[in-house]
Amino acid sequence: MFHMTNDSGLFRTAAELEALGAQLEGNVWRKGAEAWLPLYEGKMAHHFNHRWADASRSASEDSEARPSHIRDSELADSEYVVSPRYWVEEREVQERLPRGARWLLGFRKVCRPTDERTLIIAALPLCGTGDSEQLVWSDKPTPLRASLIALLSSFVVDYAARQKLGGSNLNYFVAKQLPVLPSDVLEAPAPWSPSESVAAWMMSCVFELTYTAVDMAGLAVDLGYDGPPFRWDPERRRRLRAELDAACFHLYGLDRDEVSYIMDTFPIVKRKDEVAYGEFRTKREILEQYDVLSSAI
Repeated sequence: MFHMTNDSGLFRTAAELEALGAQLEGNVWRKGAEAWLPLYEGKMAHHFNHRWADASRSASEDSEARPSHIRDSELADSEYVVSPRYWVEEREVQERLPRGARWLLGFRKVCRPTDERTLIIAALPLCGTGDSEQLVWSDKPTPLRASLIALLSSFVVDYAARQKLGGSNLNYFVAKQLPVLPSDVLEAPAPWSPSESVAAWMMSCVFELTYTAVDMAGLAVDLGYDGPPFRWDPERRRRLRAELDAACFHLYGLDRDEVSYIMDTFPIVKRKDEVAYGEFRTKREILEQYDVLSSAI
């Protein structure tokens, strides 16, 4: 949405906005009818988590800010919001978005096929975004857009993205080549739950994983939900993500041995799991959910 160099004249720091007499509400500065929205950068979001890291820069740092990752105890507070390095006037954001946009979908531009994960996409609140966080827009209904989040966050699509990358940037011409299932597949009955569509089944998981803070209320509005954000529960989130990954493996027609092979091509995920849990827990949980869905089918 904004180029970090060419558009830098539009960016304001917290000190500049405070000097203007603006007041900080959450992570939005306001002064009368004016508002300045946070400027998201790629390092601030991760899969199903728009509060992955603060990008605030300390006074001693003159170079690029180092993100400070958010702890589970902070994520458990639905009022907690991340702090960016810069803010941009709401009017400038609205001029660049389709009318009526309440939330965004963005992916990190900077990545490598040797990273823990390559394709990192997340739903974002209404905000500005720098060029390190590239945007995806769709005029499809919200359930289908939620399904897109599930597909692009999956290990199977991440595996495909790794085969296409030759450098450290996930450019749009690469993103447009990613194997995303067509809408007629997503609108068809889920093979493991024929009473609902694939999109509806995915949407319920994606919504619970995504709507964990008040600043994502725009997504809730689009889905006609007026309740509070969902509780941040790491164990439940692991299960929901395993279910989504298992579903994606089924939808892409991969058998159990192929699922096992693809999971083994993510060695950093495996290594971190073995340090934390003594086993490749992510793989085991996905295979378990894969078997559950196979039985249901």
